Amino acid sequence: MSDQTPNATLFLEKRSYRRRRLMDALHLLPIVGVLLWLLPVFWPSGGDHPADPTPVAMSSAVTYVFVVWMLLILAAAVLWWFIGERDRADPGS
Repeated sequence: MSDQTPNATLFLEKRSYRRRRLMDALHLLPIVGVLLWLLPVFWPSGGDHPADPTPVAMSSAVTYVFVVWMLLILAAAVLWWFIGERDRADPGS
């Protein structure tokens, strides 16, 4: 049995908490990237039926994939920069 009461609140230092949330965001980037890369699968491809929407050009889909890729790289770099700034501001943790 735990020696903490159920009403006790857990105190987390603000810097440590923010650093952990930044690391969580960094860990979620690959999942977000896969979901964004799967979006072109759902774009209309055109069909034989006249009511089908116009298909999306392959060049647009490839451009989309590379733009998402570059944005993921940029987001990872920014998150790492923020994490590094926090480490330099508080070297003790």
